[in-house]
Amino acid sequence: MTPHRSNALIPELSVSDWRKSRDFYCDLIGFSVVYDRPEEGFAFLALDEAQLMIDQIGIGRDFDIAGAPREYPYGRGLNLQIVVPALDPILARLETAGVSLYLDPEEKWYRREKNEAGNRQFIIADPDGYLLRLFEDLGERPLTRHPA
Repeated sequence: MTPHRSNALIPELSVSDWRKSRDFYCDLIGFSVVYDRPEEGFAFLALDEAQLMIDQIGIGRDFDIAGAPREYPYGRGLNLQIVVPALDPILARLETAGVSLYLDPEEKWYRREKNEAGNRQFIIADPDGYLLRLFEDLGERPLTRHPA
């Protein structure tokens, strides 16, 4: 196992089936397992500098709160932006697996001070409904329009 350095912020997603989620993230998106604890339904995943933990509800120690709503989709109002080296291989794997996209691929430019930062991106829902915005960095360009 390769030693790793943890990021300052690492989302931990409560999932209904950690193996199904692990397979989705690894086989389709391209993450790898840094380490796991199958007896706890837990895995720490990484894709380049992106890091994510998945933890199955009801196995081991999790943060499922008694009485809190637990309906699909989880993580309402949250999307995780993940930079990837290339979208096309991921899109091909998703298409082969018959997985629908939440938002089709698009090129989007966001104002950042006096420049614009570009993303080629799409959004997919994981098996528990968490939204993932996967993107390729298109770099920066001068601001083409000024904010009102």
